[in-house]
Amino acid sequence: MMKTNFLNIAISFAVLGLFAAAISKSEKHSLIHPLIPRTGGPVIDSTDAATGLALDSNLPLVKAQCTGCHSPMLILQHRFTRDEWLSKIRWMQRNHKLWDLGESEKPVLDYLAKHYAPNQSAYSRREPLRNVKWYKLEK
Repeated sequence: MMKTNFLNIAISFAVLGLFAAAISKSEKHSLIHPLIPRTGGPVIDSTDAATGLALDSNLPLVKAQCTGCHSPMLILQHRFTRDEWLSKIRWMQRNHKLWDLGESEKPVLDYLAKHYAPNQSAYSRREPLRNVKWYKLEK
């Protein structure tokens, strides 16, 4: 049993190594963010090359307040309204010791609501399903 687990782990690392090698040879892909090519420059002129976040005058503030604790990917993968972003900030303050943002809170929320609100085209995920009529499978 121990040999089987070791073998599975070894195979997994080998496959991961082959995958990483294949990706590194491709100019179309990046392990950082799909919009950032390996050359370092953004594909979309309005994104920060280092983080993939939308360029804006409030970006340095958002990077300082948010990316000290988590990856910018956490911002990129979510779409919330201003109130929902505020709710996430309050949750992080309650549960993860996020500091009081003070005067920075309004510009941070302005940035998030502007660039990462529901249904923003350049970065958007599909809209959540609504009014779904579920059915039960018959046996």
